[in-house]
Amino acid sequence: MEKKKIKPIHVLLIILVIMICIVVYYLVTSLYTNKRKEEINKQQEMEQARQMEEEKTMTEPLYTLENYPKVDASLATQPLTTALIKNFTGQEVKDEELNYSNTHPAYEKLIKDEVDLILVTEPSEEELELAKQQGVELEVIPVVKEGFVFYVNAKNKIENLTTEQIQKIYAGEITNWKELGGSDEKIIPYQRPTNSGSQTGMLSLVMKDYKLMESPKENLVETMEEIINLVSDYKNGTNAIGYSYYYYATTMFKAIDETVASNIKLLSVNGVKPENKTIQDSTYPYTTAYYIVINKADGEDSASRKLANEFLSERGQKVAEQAGYVPVKSIVGD
Repeated sequence: MEKKKIKPIHVLLIILVIMICIVVYYLVTSLYTNKRKEEINKQQEMEQARQMEEEKTMTEPLYTLENYPKVDASLATQPLTTALIKNFTGQEVKDEELNYSNTHPAYEKLIKDEVDLILVTEPSEEELELAKQQGVELEVIPVVKEGFVFYVNAKNKIENLTTEQIQKIYAGEITNWKELGGSDEKIIPYQRPTNSGSQTGMLSLVMKDYKLMESPKENLVETMEEIINLVSDYKNGTNAIGYSYYYYATTMFKAIDETVASNIKLLSVNGVKPENKTIQDSTYPYTTAYYIVINKADGEDSASRKLANEFLSERGQKVAEQAGYVPVKSIVGD
């Protein structure tokens, strides 16, 4: 049977159809690509506009220095308080211009209605009683997370203590480091004065119902800076233990004296090391907070409550994070 021959015209038609298909394919692909590029460019422009608007929202002044509410702070919250004032007013200020008075005097000022709001550690029993005597009920609101930490001299072999071991050290039941696997040296357990933020934390977070021993006068240290200096000392501090708040011990003091800061070692507690992550997720056992404290009677339109809401807003929490603190609220985009 004789095969049919393909006519040249048919070949040309086939080639033409293939060429048309190729052209159509490239045209469609090009159109799709261009459209996709336009969409991407539009999305990028929208994102840039959103970021610019967000940046404007995050930096646009909410107050002037003249109408900013009266605030006070503890030593470890002064950098946070100053950062918030700078952001909310858009003006440069220095700590020394703000007349901070530390934890207990700040509570006294709030109770006497001399300030609108304070950023501090939790109130002690004495401060709660003082407020009660003045007919004031305190409202205590967490603003950033914090860890209560114990530290020893960097040359001390001890890396970890349990809650029970710490309690027994500060109850006077464990008196030598060899009982804990360390050197045969008497333990010097430094303490802070009553109503200091550190001492309040020690009682409420660590000792709880365990009786804290009365500290000899020479082991009672007035400031957080002094206690770190004593423990870091290579001659007399190798057998000492002290306590403080994580932010102060790792950030604030390092700015004061990085060399001295390198001579102390933060201890793990129950096998968990204090760091931002373990404080954020509360796996570190002595997780606490710094607090906004206001008079509970203050109304929704009061200067104190409005400022408290700003501190807890996304903007306020972002400022706290940028200042090196651990926000109580997760930040969008982090």
